[in-house]
Amino acid sequence: MKIDIITIFPKMFGPVLNESIVKRAQEKKKVKIAVHDLRDYTLDKHRKVDDRPFGGGSGMVLTAEPIFRAVEKIKSQGRLSVRQAGKATKPHVVLLCPQGEKLTQKKAKTLAKRKHLILICGHYEGVDERVKENLVDEQVSIGDYVLTGGELAAMVLVDCLVRLVPGVLGDKNSLNFESFEGNLLEYPQYTRPANFRGMDVPEVLLSGNHQKIAAWRKKEAIKKTKKLRPDLLKLKN
Repeated sequence: MKIDIITIFPKMFGPVLNESIVKRAQEKKKVKIAVHDLRDYTLDKHRKVDDRPFGGGSGMVLTAEPIFRAVEKIKSQGRLSVRQAGKATKPHVVLLCPQGEKLTQKKAKTLAKRKHLILICGHYEGVDERVKENLVDEQVSIGDYVLTGGELAAMVLVDCLVRLVPGVLGDKNSLNFESFEGNLLEYPQYTRPANFRGMDVPEVLLSGNHQKIAAWRKKEAIKKTKKLRPDLLKLKN
């Protein structure tokens, strides 16, 4: 998978992309991530990428020109590498903004199947509507709240997607038992010692009977979901 990120704050991404699983995924060449400074694509001598909205109103809006230029340049570079590698792939352009479809595990799985993603980080009061109508394939939001920009949302999306790429996680079966798989929260987890300050690990987990353990985990997952996220159970029906 290849992920290109377009932002006006490229330095924000260093700590996230160069640590933990995301870093290891890049080192293993399972994913290639590039961050692009939107200001490098403006024709304005002051590297300005925003302007006042037509019709008045507060705040500033990201202008269309540098975003179009950035996406077009990335796509052209992608086509060049495709010709060299002999493999056709069409970049999928995603705008991170509050109006987008809410990010879920199901949505993440769909996006993780893409070979090349271009992520545009919205900012200020948003982006020129012509970007959404003519350049973006879909819009994604990480929740019903407003951030100062799409950078944090892009980091969340990247982290979510990278771990879904085959070969990134050490245990290929671990993805099958996580929260939100089958619209259930994950069952309770315990580790050593079996007794900590008088608090015991459930006996069934020490039994070695994998059939009973599986049944207990399923029951506990349903119980936890009913208590904490009953809305997920409604999605199963």
